[in-house]
Amino acid sequence: MAGRCEGKLALVTGAAQGLGAAHARRLAEEGARVLCTDINGDGAADTARLVNEALDREVAFAVSHNVTDPSDWEAAVDAAREHLGGLNVLVNNAGIGVAGNIETCDFEDWKRCFSVNVDSIFHGCQKALPLMREHAPGSIINISSIAGLIASDTMPAYNSSKAAVWMLSKSIALHCAKNNMDIRCNSVHPTFVDTPILDGTAKAHSLDKGILLEKLARQIPLRKVGEPDDIANAVVYLASDESKFMTGAELKLDGGISAM
Repeated sequence: MAGRCEGKLALVTGAAQGLGAAHARRLAEEGARVLCTDINGDGAADTARLVNEALDREVAFAVSHNVTDPSDWEAAVDAAREHLGGLNVLVNNAGIGVAGNIETCDFEDWKRCFSVNVDSIFHGCQKALPLMREHAPGSIINISSIAGLIASDTMPAYNSSKAAVWMLSKSIALHCAKNNMDIRCNSVHPTFVDTPILDGTAKAHSLDKGILLEKLARQIPLRKVGEPDDIANAVVYLASDESKFMTGAELKLDGGISAM
């Protein structure tokens, strides 16, 4: 079923690579106009260019965007108004992880993790909602993690920040519903996905990428690591009117981990 997001006007953060690039591509393939944003502005521009070349039409645009900066969010929303003609889908995808358990995690890293993973959504929704109301119905899609629902002893900052994304999404959903905005908000919770982030993980642990993928897959009941489109297809669903009765929910894409 093509054209599932026809007429949608979407802003995707962290779109220079990995999941963000996949979200932007799949939304465009399904008919949306897409603004790709990333602190790596050149990378975001490359994503937009590849999308436009693949579809042979100009439907994707790009701006450099620091998601922790409220003024950058104002500029990004202005860019959505200029390039897309409005905004009704916001995909808060940008995020980072930091190393260290509760004894070794550096406090500056802790604050940086929350700034990128949580503060960005706070700023983004505050700045985007006025324009989204003008172009409702709308959908806010916050990329959390299965690590926001299931803890580990090795990543307190990441666990806590992604759990905050989960609960913040519910608060936003209830606010929009209570005020009859016709804007939904849901969170997405992936497990390990084969993106460039895993390249860095493999290098940090002096592992071959294939060996790392095998080790990660053994932790997942389906015995495989996710692919970017596994997550991007869920974003398409949440952006489309197919999910018009879904808000304040969490969508787990974890290969069965949370069922154990």
